[in-house]
Amino acid sequence: MNRRRFLALAGGSAAAALAADASIVEPRRVEFTHHAANARTSPDQRAVRFVQLTDLHLHEVGGMHRRIAAEVGRLAPDFILLTGDSVDRADGLRDLAAFLALLDRAAPKYAILGNWEHWGRVDLDALAAVYRAAGCRLLVNDFAVHRAGGRSIRLTGLDDLIGGTPDAGKALGGPSQADAHLVLAHCPEHRDLLLHAAAPSVLKRPASPSASFQGATLMLSGHTHGGQVNVFGWTPVLPRGSGRYVRGWFRDAGQVPLYVSRGIGTSVAPVRFGARPEVAVFTMWV
Repeated sequence: MNRRRFLALAGGSAAAALAADASIVEPRRVEFTHHAANARTSPDQRAVRFVQLTDLHLHEVGGMHRRIAAEVGRLAPDFILLTGDSVDRADGLRDLAAFLALLDRAAPKYAILGNWEHWGRVDLDALAAVYRAAGCRLLVNDFAVHRAGGRSIRLTGLDDLIGGTPDAGKALGGPSQADAHLVLAHCPEHRDLLLHAAAPSVLKRPASPSASFQGATLMLSGHTHGGQVNVFGWTPVLPRGSGRYVRGWFRDAGQVPLYVSRGIGTSVAPVRFGARPEVAVFTMWV
């Protein structure tokens, strides 16, 4: 075998191995990441644990999803957050119900919409009913107050930035007295619009940054899939609504901290490379 043929065969084998990894191996190698949402500032504070599940893009419920549910159950979080794109087509509700049934029914759960629940023409009333049957409240430009160990945590859920009709004034309005405030918005670019006087046509209202948002403890997003394909830090494609965010922590001085999860499923192409699926686990001192 001459050198040119050897290199061609070697290159072909390497390409085949990378393709197999991206399409078969990595999309199922879920990583549980653990984070401190804030710093403890008082001995009277208690630790609250919560889990973020995002971008499930459920088309079936398989072994990976059962492993995720089992590990979430072992962690026994105070509550579970589903931050959009749980399903991406109208007939996905049965799969979502099957996945939610794997989670502890008694664990409080809160969900928001992503772009694909809108784009996939999912019946949102039926989606809310599926969530409700599993002990999960769907927040669409709305908020809930979760109570744990004598502490109150406000959970604000915004409709999706690019697929829905986000209304910051409605979502962030109402009583603001809480020991902590989590803002849930599927697209991470939403953070910049909330911080920098977005046009009313985008956020409906208000036309200036909300003091309620500026005082939030943390914002959680997904949407980007960590780039889904990430080559040595280079991300060829990011979906609209990502803005300057790809994955991980963004703790800009004077701004609301943001965590962007890589999420669990895939979209458009069923591949992941350099962007393993992620379940983010947070400890917050309240």
